[in-house]
Amino acid sequence: MKQKLYSIIYASSSVFMATMIIAFPQEVLKASQRGLDVWANVVFPSLLPFFIIAELLIAFGVVHFIGVFFEPVMRPLFNVPGVGGFVWTMGMASGYPSGAKFTARLRQENQLSKAEAERLVSFTNASNPLFIIGAVSIGFFHDQQLGVLLAITHYTSNFFVGICMRFYKYHERNHYSLQHFSITKAFTQLHHARLKDKRTLGKVLGDSVIHSIQTLLIIGGFIILFSVLTEILREVHIAQFLSGGIAIILSWFHIPAEMASPLFSGMFEITIGANEVSNTNTSTLIKAILVSVILAFNGFSVQAQVASILAETDISFTPYFLGRLLHGLIAGIMVWLLYVPVYKSQLSTNDTVISTWAQPSVDNIQHLYLLFEQMGFIVTLSALFIYVVILVKHKS
Repeated sequence: MKQKLYSIIYASSSVFMATMIIAFPQEVLKASQRGLDVWANVVFPSLLPFFIIAELLIAFGVVHFIGVFFEPVMRPLFNVPGVGGFVWTMGMASGYPSGAKFTARLRQENQLSKAEAERLVSFTNASNPLFIIGAVSIGFFHDQQLGVLLAITHYTSNFFVGICMRFYKYHERNHYSLQHFSITKAFTQLHHARLKDKRTLGKVLGDSVIHSIQTLLIIGGFIILFSVLTEILREVHIAQFLSGGIAIILSWFHIPAEMASPLFSGMFEITIGANEVSNTNTSTLIKAILVSVILAFNGFSVQAQVASILAETDISFTPYFLGRLLHGLIAGIMVWLLYVPVYKSQLSTNDTVISTWAQPSVDNIQHLYLLFEQMGFIVTLSALFIYVVILVKHKS
Protein backbone atom coordinates (compact mmCIF):
# COMPACT_ATOMS: atom_id res chain seq x y z
CA MET A 1 0.00 0.00 0.00
CA LYS A 2 2.83 2.37 0.89
CA GLN A 3 4.56 1.83 -2.45
CA LYS A 4 1.28 2.43 -4.29
CA LEU A 5 0.91 5.73 -2.47
CA TYR A 6 4.43 6.72 -3.52
CA SER A 7 3.60 5.83 -7.11
CA ILE A 8 0.53 8.07 -7.03
CA ILE A 9 2.49 10.96 -5.49
CA TYR A 10 5.37 10.69 -7.98
CA ALA A 11 3.05 10.40 -10.97
CA SER A 12 0.83 13.28 -9.80
CA SER A 13 3.83 15.54 -9.18
CA SER A 14 5.22 14.82 -12.65
CA VAL A 15 1.86 15.51 -14.31
CA PHE A 16 1.50 18.73 -12.29
CA MET A 17 4.96 19.94 -13.34
CA ALA A 18 4.31 19.12 -16.99
CA THR A 19 0.95 20.91 -16.91
CA MET A 20 2.39 24.02 -15.30
CA ILE A 21 5.24 24.16 -17.80
CA ILE A 22 2.68 24.15 -20.61
CA ALA A 23 0.47 26.70 -18.82
CA PHE A 24 3.28 29.18 -18.03
CA PRO A 25 5.84 28.83 -20.85
CA GLN A 26 7.23 32.37 -20.61
CA GLU A 27 7.73 32.25 -16.85
CA VAL A 28 9.31 28.80 -17.04
CA LEU A 29 11.67 29.94 -19.79
CA LYS A 30 12.84 32.93 -17.74
CA ALA A 31 13.34 30.74 -14.67
CA SER A 32 15.34 28.23 -16.72
CA GLN A 33 17.50 31.00 -18.16
CA ARG A 34 18.11 32.37 -14.66
CA GLY A 35 19.21 28.99 -13.37
CA LEU A 36 21.36 28.33 -16.44
CA ASP A 37 23.03 31.73 -16.08
CA VAL A 38 23.99 31.05 -12.45
CA TRP A 39 25.32 27.61 -13.30
CA ALA A 40 27.26 28.50 -16.47
CA ASN A 41 28.75 31.80 -15.30
CA VAL A 42 29.60 31.07 -11.66
CA VAL A 43 28.91 27.53 -10.40
CA PHE A 44 30.59 25.54 -13.19
CA PRO A 45 33.83 27.57 -13.59
CA SER A 46 34.27 27.95 -9.82
CA LEU A 47 33.75 24.28 -8.95
CA LEU A 48 35.40 22.54 -11.91
CA PRO A 49 39.04 23.18 -10.87
CA PHE A 50 38.38 21.93 -7.33
CA PHE A 51 36.64 18.79 -8.57
CA ILE A 52 39.44 17.91 -10.99
CA ILE A 53 42.19 18.61 -8.46
CA ALA A 54 40.37 16.53 -5.84
CA GLU A 55 40.18 13.58 -8.24
CA LEU A 56 43.92 13.89 -8.91
CA LEU A 57 44.76 14.15 -5.22
CA ILE A 58 42.83 10.96 -4.54
CA ALA A 59 44.38 9.12 -7.50
CA PHE A 60 47.95 10.09 -6.61
CA GLY A 61 47.61 9.19 -2.93
CA VAL A 62 47.88 12.74 -1.58
CA VAL A 63 44.64 12.25 0.36
CA HIS A 64 46.25 9.34 2.20
CA PHE A 65 49.16 11.64 3.08
CA ILE A 66 46.71 14.28 4.34
CA GLY A 67 44.87 11.58 6.30
CA VAL A 68 47.96 10.78 8.36
CA PHE A 69 48.65 14.49 8.82
CA PHE A 70 45.15 15.40 10.06
CA GLU A 71 44.48 12.27 12.13
CA PRO A 72 45.54 13.88 15.46
CA VAL A 73 43.09 16.72 14.82
CA MET A 74 40.05 15.20 13.10
CA ARG A 75 39.67 12.22 15.45
CA PRO A 76 39.38 14.12 18.75
CA LEU A 77 37.29 16.97 17.28
CA PHE A 78 34.90 15.31 14.84
CA ASN A 79 35.33 11.55 15.39
CA VAL A 80 36.30 11.01 11.75
CA PRO A 81 39.60 9.86 10.17
CA GLY A 82 42.29 12.29 9.12
CA VAL A 83 41.14 12.18 5.47
CA GLY A 84 38.11 14.13 6.71
CA GLY A 85 40.42 17.14 6.90
CA PHE A 86 40.77 17.02 3.12
CA VAL A 87 36.98 16.96 2.66
CA TRP A 88 36.45 19.72 5.21
CA THR A 89 38.96 22.16 3.71
CA MET A 90 38.03 21.41 0.10
CA GLY A 91 34.34 21.73 0.97
CA MET A 92 34.87 25.19 2.45
CA ALA A 93 37.05 26.36 -0.43
CA SER A 94 34.90 25.10 -3.30
CA GLY A 95 31.41 25.19 -1.75
CA TYR A 96 28.45 22.85 -1.79
CA PRO A 97 27.88 20.12 -2.84
CA SER A 98 31.64 19.43 -2.89
CA GLY A 99 31.67 18.00 0.63
CA ALA A 100 29.15 15.35 -0.39
CA LYS A 101 31.05 14.49 -3.57
CA PHE A 102 34.39 14.08 -1.80
CA THR A 103 32.83 12.16 1.09
CA ALA A 104 31.10 9.78 -1.31
CA ARG A 105 34.35 9.35 -3.25
CA LEU A 106 36.29 8.44 -0.09
CA ARG A 107 33.51 6.10 1.01
CA GLN A 108 33.73 4.32 -2.35
CA GLU A 109 37.48 4.05 -1.75
CA ASN A 110 36.72 2.45 1.67
CA GLN A 111 38.67 5.17 3.46
CA LEU A 112 35.60 5.95 5.59
CA SER A 113 33.15 3.73 7.39
CA LYS A 114 29.42 4.35 6.85
CA ALA A 115 29.02 6.10 10.22
CA GLU A 116 32.15 8.21 9.67
CA ALA A 117 30.95 9.25 6.22
CA GLU A 118 27.57 10.27 7.63
CA ARG A 119 29.24 12.36 10.34
CA LEU A 120 31.55 13.95 7.80
CA VAL A 121 28.90 14.86 5.23
CA SER A 122 26.82 16.60 7.90
CA PHE A 123 29.28 19.50 8.30
CA THR A 124 31.47 19.62 5.18
CA ASN A 125 28.92 21.12 2.77
CA ALA A 126 29.45 24.84 3.20
CA SER A 127 29.14 27.80 0.89
CA ASN A 128 32.39 29.01 -0.65
CA PRO A 129 33.80 32.49 0.05
CA LEU A 130 33.27 33.50 -3.59
CA PHE A 131 29.50 33.11 -3.22
CA ILE A 132 29.19 34.56 0.30
CA ILE A 133 31.32 37.65 -0.32
CA GLY A 134 31.18 38.02 -4.11
CA ALA A 135 27.58 37.14 -4.96
CA VAL A 136 25.63 37.76 -1.76
CA SER A 137 27.46 40.57 0.05
CA ILE A 138 28.82 42.55 -2.91
CA GLY A 139 26.45 41.48 -5.69
CA PHE A 140 23.17 41.67 -3.73
CA PHE A 141 23.81 43.84 -0.66
CA HIS A 142 26.64 46.00 -2.11
CA ASP A 143 28.29 45.73 1.30
CA GLN A 144 31.74 44.16 1.61
CA GLN A 145 31.78 44.29 5.41
CA LEU A 146 28.62 42.22 5.63
CA GLY A 147 30.46 39.48 3.75
CA VAL A 148 33.05 39.24 6.53
CA LEU A 149 30.28 38.80 9.14
CA LEU A 150 28.45 36.17 7.06
CA ALA A 151 31.65 34.25 6.29
CA ILE A 152 32.81 34.17 9.93
CA THR A 153 29.42 33.04 11.24
CA HIS A 154 28.90 30.53 8.41
CA TYR A 155 32.18 28.66 8.86
CA THR A 156 32.31 28.93 12.65
CA SER A 157 28.78 27.62 13.08
CA ASN A 158 29.57 24.78 10.67
CA PHE A 159 32.53 23.91 12.89
CA PHE A 160 30.16 23.62 15.87
CA VAL A 161 27.86 21.41 13.80
CA GLY A 162 30.81 19.07 13.30
CA ILE A 163 31.49 19.06 17.04
CA CYS A 164 27.85 18.18 17.76
CA MET A 165 27.63 15.51 15.06
CA ARG A 166 30.70 13.69 16.41
CA PHE A 167 28.27 12.00 18.79
CA TYR A 168 26.15 10.64 15.93
CA LYS A 169 26.25 6.81 16.16
CA TYR A 170 28.94 7.26 18.81
CA HIS A 171 28.54 3.66 19.97
CA GLU A 172 29.54 2.51 16.46
CA ARG A 173 32.87 4.29 16.54
CA ASN A 174 35.85 2.31 15.38
CA HIS A 175 38.47 1.49 17.98
CA TYR A 176 41.66 3.33 17.20
CA SER A 177 44.79 4.50 18.88
CA LEU A 178 45.54 8.15 18.32
CA GLN A 179 48.78 8.37 16.37
CA HIS A 180 51.27 11.19 16.14
CA PHE A 181 52.13 12.65 12.79
CA SER A 182 54.98 10.92 11.00
CA ILE A 183 56.27 12.27 7.68
CA THR A 184 57.71 8.85 6.87
CA LYS A 185 54.42 7.06 7.47
CA ALA A 186 52.49 9.73 5.56
CA PHE A 187 54.75 9.39 2.52
CA THR A 188 54.56 5.59 2.71
CA GLN A 189 50.76 5.77 2.63
CA LEU A 190 50.94 8.13 -0.35
CA HIS A 191 53.32 5.81 -2.23
CA HIS A 192 51.27 2.67 -1.63
CA ALA A 193 48.05 4.40 -2.68
CA ARG A 194 49.62 5.62 -5.93
CA LEU A 195 50.94 2.15 -6.77
CA LYS A 196 47.52 0.64 -6.05
CA ASP A 197 45.97 2.77 -8.81
CA LYS A 198 47.04 1.02 -12.01
CA ARG A 199 45.79 3.71 -14.40
CA THR A 200 48.20 5.63 -16.63
CA LEU A 201 48.63 9.37 -16.19
CA GLY A 202 46.56 10.11 -19.27
CA LYS A 203 43.77 7.84 -18.07
CA VAL A 204 43.78 9.51 -14.64
CA LEU A 205 43.55 12.99 -16.16
CA GLY A 206 40.78 11.95 -18.54
CA ASP A 207 38.77 10.24 -15.83
CA SER A 208 39.16 13.26 -13.54
CA VAL A 209 37.72 15.60 -16.17
CA ILE A 210 34.89 13.23 -17.09
CA HIS A 211 33.80 12.51 -13.51
CA SER A 212 34.00 16.19 -12.53
CA ILE A 213 31.98 17.47 -15.48
CA GLN A 214 29.39 14.72 -15.14
CA THR A 215 28.81 15.78 -11.53
CA LEU A 216 28.56 19.44 -12.57
CA LEU A 217 26.03 18.60 -15.28
CA ILE A 218 23.85 16.95 -12.63
CA ILE A 219 24.26 20.01 -10.39
CA GLY A 220 23.25 22.28 -13.28
CA GLY A 221 20.13 20.22 -13.91
CA PHE A 222 19.04 20.55 -10.29
CA ILE A 223 19.70 24.31 -10.24
CA ILE A 224 17.51 24.82 -13.32
CA LEU A 225 14.83 22.41 -12.07
CA PHE A 226 14.43 24.13 -8.72
CA SER A 227 14.53 27.57 -10.31
CA VAL A 228 11.57 26.48 -12.46
CA LEU A 229 9.80 24.81 -9.53
CA THR A 230 10.07 27.95 -7.39
CA GLU A 231 8.61 30.06 -10.21
CA ILE A 232 5.73 27.61 -10.73
CA LEU A 233 4.85 27.69 -7.04
CA ARG A 234 4.68 31.47 -7.29
CA GLU A 235 2.48 31.43 -10.37
CA VAL A 236 -0.09 29.09 -8.82
CA HIS A 237 0.03 31.05 -5.51
CA ILE A 238 1.18 28.07 -3.47
CA ALA A 239 4.27 30.03 -2.47
CA GLN A 240 2.15 32.88 -1.13
CA PHE A 241 0.00 30.45 0.87
CA LEU A 242 2.99 28.71 2.45
CA SER A 243 4.67 32.07 3.08
CA GLY A 244 1.69 32.97 5.25
CA GLY A 245 2.50 30.07 7.55
CA ILE A 246 6.16 31.09 7.64
CA ALA A 247 5.09 34.66 8.53
CA ILE A 248 3.31 33.34 11.62
CA ILE A 249 6.47 31.57 12.76
CA LEU A 250 8.59 34.67 12.09
CA SER A 251 6.21 36.78 14.19
CA TRP A 252 7.21 34.71 17.22
CA PHE A 253 10.74 36.11 16.80
CA HIS A 254 9.50 39.64 16.02
CA ILE A 255 10.66 39.42 12.41
CA PRO A 256 8.56 41.36 9.84
CA ALA A 257 6.07 39.32 7.81
CA GLU A 258 7.53 40.67 4.55
CA MET A 259 10.56 38.42 5.12
CA ALA A 260 8.42 35.27 4.81
CA SER A 261 8.39 35.21 1.00
CA PRO A 262 12.20 35.64 0.61
CA LEU A 263 12.78 32.98 3.28
CA PHE A 264 10.44 30.60 1.42
CA SER A 265 12.35 31.20 -1.82
CA GLY A 266 15.63 30.63 -0.01
CA MET A 267 14.40 27.29 1.28
CA PHE A 268 14.24 26.16 -2.34
CA GLU A 269 17.09 28.05 -4.02
CA ILE A 270 19.77 30.00 -2.14
CA THR A 271 20.59 32.58 -4.80
CA ILE A 272 16.98 33.65 -5.34
CA GLY A 273 16.26 33.79 -1.62
CA ALA A 274 19.36 35.83 -0.75
CA ASN A 275 18.61 38.29 -3.55
CA GLU A 276 15.02 38.77 -2.37
CA VAL A 277 16.15 39.28 1.23
CA SER A 278 18.54 42.03 0.10
CA ASN A 279 15.67 43.89 -1.61
CA THR A 280 13.42 44.06 1.46
CA ASN A 281 13.00 47.18 3.62
CA THR A 282 14.08 46.01 7.04
CA SER A 283 17.10 46.24 9.32
CA THR A 284 20.47 44.91 8.23
CA LEU A 285 20.59 42.67 11.31
CA ILE A 286 17.39 40.83 10.35
CA LYS A 287 18.56 40.54 6.74
CA ALA A 288 21.89 39.12 7.88
CA ILE A 289 20.22 36.59 10.18
CA LEU A 290 17.88 35.33 7.46
CA VAL A 291 20.62 35.15 4.83
CA SER A 292 22.85 33.21 7.22
CA VAL A 293 20.00 30.75 7.85
CA ILE A 294 19.41 30.36 4.10
CA LEU A 295 23.12 29.76 3.47
CA ALA A 296 23.28 27.20 6.27
CA PHE A 297 20.13 25.34 5.22
CA ASN A 298 21.56 24.98 1.69
CA GLY A 299 18.12 25.05 0.07
CA PHE A 300 16.24 22.09 -1.35
CA SER A 301 18.09 22.55 -4.63
CA VAL A 302 21.50 21.84 -3.05
CA GLN A 303 19.99 19.18 -0.81
CA ALA A 304 18.66 17.38 -3.89
CA GLN A 305 22.16 17.56 -5.41
CA VAL A 306 23.63 16.05 -2.25
CA ALA A 307 20.96 13.35 -2.17
CA SER A 308 21.74 12.35 -5.76
CA ILE A 309 25.47 12.10 -4.96
CA LEU A 310 24.93 10.11 -1.77
CA ALA A 311 22.52 7.77 -3.57
CA GLU A 312 25.54 6.17 -5.26
CA THR A 313 26.76 5.00 -1.83
CA ASP A 314 25.26 3.59 1.38
CA ILE A 315 25.53 6.98 3.12
CA SER A 316 22.23 8.06 4.68
CA PHE A 317 20.84 11.50 3.79
CA THR A 318 19.29 12.04 7.25
CA PRO A 319 22.47 13.14 9.13
CA TYR A 320 23.19 15.70 6.42
CA PHE A 321 19.65 17.12 6.70
CA LEU A 322 19.84 17.24 10.50
CA GLY A 323 23.17 19.04 10.14
CA ARG A 324 21.51 21.67 7.93
CA LEU A 325 18.82 22.36 10.53
CA LEU A 326 21.42 22.60 13.29
CA HIS A 327 23.67 24.78 11.12
CA GLY A 328 20.82 27.19 10.39
CA LEU A 329 19.98 27.54 14.10
CA ILE A 330 23.58 28.12 15.21
CA ALA A 331 24.36 30.48 12.30
CA GLY A 332 21.34 32.68 13.06
CA ILE A 333 22.29 32.92 16.73
CA MET A 334 25.93 33.71 15.90
CA VAL A 335 24.96 36.55 13.55
CA TRP A 336 22.87 38.06 16.36
CA LEU A 337 25.79 37.75 18.79
CA LEU A 338 28.53 39.01 16.44
CA TYR A 339 26.61 41.70 14.57
CA VAL A 340 27.84 44.58 16.74
CA PRO A 341 31.46 43.49 17.45
CA VAL A 342 32.19 42.26 13.92
CA TYR A 343 29.94 44.28 11.58
CA LYS A 344 29.19 47.57 13.36
CA SER A 345 32.77 48.00 14.55
CA GLN A 346 34.05 47.60 10.99
CA LEU A 347 31.69 50.29 9.76
CA SER A 348 32.82 52.71 12.46
CA THR A 349 36.56 52.29 11.93
CA ASN A 350 38.93 50.89 9.32
CA ASP A 351 41.67 50.23 11.84
CA THR A 352 40.28 47.14 13.47
CA VAL A 353 42.15 43.87 13.33
CA ILE A 354 39.37 42.18 11.39
CA SER A 355 39.21 44.91 8.75
CA THR A 356 42.96 44.92 8.24
CA TRP A 357 43.04 41.15 7.89
CA ALA A 358 39.91 40.77 5.78
CA GLN A 359 40.04 43.68 3.32
CA PRO A 360 42.68 42.24 0.90
CA SER A 361 40.82 38.92 0.76
CA VAL A 362 37.49 40.66 0.16
CA ASP A 363 38.97 42.70 -2.69
CA ASN A 364 40.48 39.59 -4.31
CA ILE A 365 37.18 37.73 -4.08
CA GLN A 366 35.35 40.69 -5.61
CA HIS A 367 37.76 40.74 -8.56
CA LEU A 368 37.43 36.97 -8.96
CA TYR A 369 33.63 37.15 -8.96
CA LEU A 370 33.65 39.89 -11.61
CA LEU A 371 36.03 37.77 -13.70
CA PHE A 372 33.66 34.80 -13.49
CA GLU A 373 30.77 37.00 -14.61
CA GLN A 374 32.78 38.09 -17.66
CA MET A 375 34.56 34.86 -18.59
CA GLY A 376 32.56 32.15 -16.82
CA PHE A 377 30.45 31.11 -19.79
CA ILE A 378 33.52 30.84 -22.05
CA VAL A 379 35.24 28.61 -19.48
CA THR A 380 32.12 26.44 -19.20
CA LEU A 381 31.73 26.10 -22.96
CA SER A 382 35.41 25.25 -23.43
CA ALA A 383 35.33 22.64 -20.66
CA LEU A 384 32.24 21.01 -22.16
CA PHE A 385 33.98 20.80 -25.55
CA ILE A 386 37.02 19.14 -23.95
CA TYR A 387 34.68 16.78 -22.08
CA VAL A 388 33.02 15.67 -25.32
CA VAL A 389 36.41 15.09 -27.00
CA ILE A 390 37.72 13.00 -24.08
CA LEU A 391 34.47 11.07 -23.85
CA VAL A 392 34.56 10.21 -27.56
CA LYS A 393 38.16 9.02 -27.27
CA HIS A 394 37.30 6.83 -24.28
CA LYS A 395 34.35 5.32 -26.15
CA SER A 396 36.41 4.55 -29.28
